[in-house]
Amino acid sequence: MKDPWRLNVANFKRLIMRSSQKAYERMKAFRENIKGKQQYLAMYSSIFGGITTDPAVMIIPMDDHMVHRGHGVFDTAAIMDGYLYELDQHLDRFLNSASRSKIDLPFDRESIRRILIQTVSASKCRNGSLRYWLSAGPGDFNLSPSGCHQSVLYAIVIQDMSPAAGAVKSRGVKVITSSIPIKHPKFAITKSVNYLPNVLSKMEAEEAGAFAGIWLDDEGFVAEGPNMNVAFVTKEKELIMPHFDKILSGCTAKRVLTLAERLIEKGKLRGIRKKNVTVEEGKKADEMMLLGSGVLVCPVVQWDEKIFGDGKPGDITEDLLNLIVEDMKSSPSIRTSVLY
Repeated sequence: MKDPWRLNVANFKRLIMRSSQKAYERMKAFRENIKGKQQYLAMYSSIFGGITTDPAVMIIPMDDHMVHRGHGVFDTAAIMDGYLYELDQHLDRFLNSASRSKIDLPFDRESIRRILIQTVSASKCRNGSLRYWLSAGPGDFNLSPSGCHQSVLYAIVIQDMSPAAGAVKSRGVKVITSSIPIKHPKFAITKSVNYLPNVLSKMEAEEAGAFAGIWLDDEGFVAEGPNMNVAFVTKEKELIMPHFDKILSGCTAKRVLTLAERLIEKGKLRGIRKKNVTVEEGKKADEMMLLGSGVLVCPVVQWDEKIFGDGKPGDITEDLLNLIVEDMKSSPSIRTSVLY
């Protein structure tokens, strides 16, 4: 009887002896066989010093410390109608995360900004998202990044091909209280690639038939979701949101706080506040919503066993969603034009 291990080793040896063209063809076929709902339209790597539109070569080295040690930070920006939304706000947070993570920049801020815009331009994507990372870089498999040659900037443009997901969110989602321990504030306020708690919280929610889990902080106050902020509309028509001192400072959440002032002017809201929110207070609210680049303003119609209102999205939540969408389409002060 043949030893399967020996066969596997032999196959592996034959594989690594193939030409680089064969290796590329296998990677290309592998990518083409993935029936995912996202398309990767362009990637930048400072290792290569350029942009590719071929998903088969959108790769990073295994000894990159972002891969095997989680020493990296990231951020994102939405692309709508050929404009990047809140690019500078996201980029500022990105650089703050890099500083807290002790990762030096490979380029200055303006050069990074220019590279990100050029990557979107090369992608030809007019509606999608731009995600970018700063890594301590490749060099070895040690714990310390002292052996890394240089920090590395990566960026990728993503187009989501699953419109059904948006329809589900517009009807409202269910959330649960997460049992997964929340990150310590020192790490929660930094947008790093250390997302295992976030992943486990999301998986726990999906296993319970919910969209997301809601974290509570060390004092039992409402904190955030796995990749979004949380807000409520009280019975007194006040918009309340947890403080950002122990959680990620959401760019979308902060923009919603600004846009919500218009609802005060119209008499639909009586006030806006950041405060410590108890679970009891949150569940007594008229409306609950999730806020983030990926969901924008997503209505929550059920939290654990609590159903909000008549189980349909609330009026204020819908108003805020309309305001943020309109802002993305027309606000000149926070939109960055992309030349295609």
